[in-house]
Amino acid sequence: MVLNMEIMPLLDELRTVARNGLTYSTNSYDQERYERLLELASIYYGQAVDLPPADVRQRLAAEIGYVTPKLGADAAIFDDQGKILLMLRADDGRWCVPCGWVEPNESPAQTAVREAQEETGLDVQVVQLVDVLTRLPSMHNGPHTMVSVVYLCEIIGGTLQLSHEGLELSYWRIEDVPTWHPEHRERAEASYAAWQTRQATKVPSTISLL
Repeated sequence: MVLNMEIMPLLDELRTVARNGLTYSTNSYDQERYERLLELASIYYGQAVDLPPADVRQRLAAEIGYVTPKLGADAAIFDDQGKILLMLRADDGRWCVPCGWVEPNESPAQTAVREAQEETGLDVQVVQLVDVLTRLPSMHNGPHTMVSVVYLCEIIGGTLQLSHEGLELSYWRIEDVPTWHPEHRERAEASYAAWQTRQATKVPSTISLL
């Protein structure tokens, strides 16, 4: 019987166990076992994403310290009519909220502000935390567990300008967006609910970027 299973979560756990084991184990026999686990993860990652196992092995081995989920931040920006600003991504041809990975020495809120500026040309400020969401690994979502911190932002300056990461920038009604980057519709909908509440209450507030 052939099992129809999603392999990415298994590979993500294998590489996590292997990398953490190699980082903290002092037993030579255990080190060999962890090396073998990392080799197996590299082989099957390579098959899943169509890369040579040696290239995958090098990328997986480059991670230093305890392996944890990747952390990203999103900036939800709405116009006066409740349309959300989205970027058509150059890498997969789908629409997404301005977003990116949190850099060292940077808070998620600072990331949201930076990514909004880099991807849209707009200067924004964070006005509300929308949610903290988890995206599990899959063939659709990618190879790693990701935690995304979503912020509602408002424009304080700048000029709308497309970056090299996108093909188009546009304000959309959420229900009209034809193709979404994985799980970005859910982020947009949660952000729209927060925007509606804020519009109804008109409570002026900002949160610290520290």
